[in-house]
Amino acid sequence: MRPPRQPLYLALQTYRRRRMMDAARLLPVLGVFLVMLPLFWMPGDATATGTAGIGLYLFMVWFGLIVGAFVLARRLASIAGDDAHPHGDGEGRDDAGGGEAG
Repeated sequence: MRPPRQPLYLALQTYRRRRMMDAARLLPVLGVFLVMLPLFWMPGDATATGTAGIGLYLFMVWFGLIVGAFVLARRLASIAGDDAHPHGDGEGRDDAGGGEAG
């Protein structure tokens, strides 16, 4: 008989980084869905839907995708930066050998 397995523990920072990476991978799929959505709005009579409304919607989706990509990139960069310097921001430390001798 095997002993019960320990539950998998992920550090909070690792979990957040993986979820941000998942969101970054999902963003293009969401974008394609949102851009294709106006095709489902068109009823049999194409004059019922205004071109200006659809154009405004597409512009807002485009702008939202840009903002979403920017936010995700900033968060991923900050999480990656935290992983690179686990003991702080690295400033003022002399362990690299490049500091001033005082």
